[in-house]
Amino acid sequence: MSAYQDLAAFLRETAALDKIAMRLGWDQETVMPRDAGDDRAEEAGALEAVLHARRTDPRIAQWLAKAEAMTEEEGRVLDLVAVDYNRATRIPARLATELARLTSKSQGIWAQARAAEDPSIFLPTFREVVHLKREEAAALSDGDPYDALLAGYEPGITHRDIAKMFDRMRPRLVDLCARVAASDVRPAPLDHVFGEATQMRMSRLCASAFGYDWTRGRMDVAVHPFSTGSGNDVRITTRVAQNDPFNNIYSTIHETGHACYEQAIDPDYNFTPLGGGVSMGVHESQSRIYENQLGRSRAFTGWLFERMTDAYGDFGVGDADGFYKVVNRVAPGFIRTEADELHYNLHIMMRFDLERDLIAGRLEVEDLEEAWNARFLADFGLKVDRPSNGFLQDVHWPVGLFGYFPTYALGNVYAGCLMQALDAAVPDVAQGLAQGDASAATGWLRENVQRFGALRTPRQTIAHACGKTPDEGPLLSYLEQKFSAIYGL
Repeated sequence: MSAYQDLAAFLRETAALDKIAMRLGWDQETVMPRDAGDDRAEEAGALEAVLHARRTDPRIAQWLAKAEAMTEEEGRVLDLVAVDYNRATRIPARLATELARLTSKSQGIWAQARAAEDPSIFLPTFREVVHLKREEAAALSDGDPYDALLAGYEPGITHRDIAKMFDRMRPRLVDLCARVAASDVRPAPLDHVFGEATQMRMSRLCASAFGYDWTRGRMDVAVHPFSTGSGNDVRITTRVAQNDPFNNIYSTIHETGHACYEQAIDPDYNFTPLGGGVSMGVHESQSRIYENQLGRSRAFTGWLFERMTDAYGDFGVGDADGFYKVVNRVAPGFIRTEADELHYNLHIMMRFDLERDLIAGRLEVEDLEEAWNARFLADFGLKVDRPSNGFLQDVHWPVGLFGYFPTYALGNVYAGCLMQALDAAVPDVAQGLAQGDASAATGWLRENVQRFGALRTPRQTIAHACGKTPDEGPLLSYLEQKFSAIYGL
């Protein structure tokens, strides 16, 4: 066999092991027995040791030196493997194994602390996580340590790029939030009990409307909704709150966006470096456009109102127009995943600043809760009432995902660009959505973004679909037009 064929066979086996690691993660967050956490941490550490040894195998360097790309796909595979090999060989095996073991353990401890509203349960373990992530960032970095972590989720972008984008976005978002708050329009929150079984039926209906393939996936309940998998096994999770069906519905649609991206990737890319989303920013663009531009549109919410009326009878909203306004109600709140479209990016900006300070050593774990609460009061005008509404709400930091949060905002920006291009290319999107059929929109996304997997860089992927370099302009214009109409601004 050629050097490329030898490398491809090796990568296929590594990808299979990666998929096993993903299944362990899914199991831990859905059905694993509560007291199995220590065992799972050992299992995760052992598997990571095997994976790290494969990612740093010296034969990879030899194959890269000899391999010749015969196609565009093969050239991209070699580029991606070279980047991954460079990152992996900078991380000591001890550190990789310990991070896997500790973050698996930390996740369970975080869940206990969150449920008990007691940060002291979690802080000792979290201190170790931050220490190891600082060590990892230093090992990976040629410059700013945070940039090294960010590159693991969004290659080709730096914290300075993110900060400049946020500096442009913040004034317009803050101004729009203030104008909405001053409006006389006041959509009331729902005041009704929505049964869990019916909510799950509704969420399955919504996932189907957006094209989720149930023959290659399943849906379960988790503390923090997520999707996982690739190829022919892509799973989603959601959560249920009996007084808030939108939490369930839009968590489901969000994760469906992630899952449909993975399910749509060219099957020839399965078990290769091309067989997953190119970056978390592009991944979030799919989940956010499904959830917001499509899922919260007037057309789709009109269909959803009819389905909810069929399921629940009178639940306190008189017509589809009122329902659309309730779905898109703007109000500052504690929880990022429940935030409206105007406040959401402000949540990300706060987390971006705090996690940069944590990695840089300008902020210590012991001071994080106080720093969070002070910043939240300044940005949102709300005093955090309990840890689960504050710094314990997200799973990302407990499992070491520093550098991940900015990709949510990038996803919103990319989604704004994609929706602008989608509207121009497929003018009858609303007609289908009004019938509970998102296929016109999802078909365009599948054809122009999703099927390519990691064939192109993140910015190339969005630029290819949109015909221009992505920027925040389309997102901000969309938000200003939509919420000016809803709130009579």
